[in-house]
Amino acid sequence: MALIKSQIIEEISNKSGFTRKKSTEAVETLLEIVKSTLSSGEDVLISGFGKFCVKEKNERRGRNPATGEAMMLAPRKVVTFKCSQKLRDRVNGE
Repeated sequence: MALIKSQIIEEISNKSGFTRKKSTEAVETLLEIVKSTLSSGEDVLISGFGKFCVKEKNERRGRNPATGEAMMLAPRKVVTFKCSQKLRDRVNGE
């Protein structure tokens, strides 16, 4: 099961002693900063956690899976995540 935003807010509230409202504001503010930074094309680096990067995808050939018809897919931007070595070690139990 995935960790959801409301659970993150609850954990922050429990561990920090902040009210639920303050915890919600903190999480929402953090997410807005990350979203606005990524939408402007900049990367987000969180030391000890990882790096969110914006990558450019070129136009490419694809096909409609329902009809099998060939089509061109427009260029686009995607967000990727590369975890830090510290996070990788912790996930692997090292």
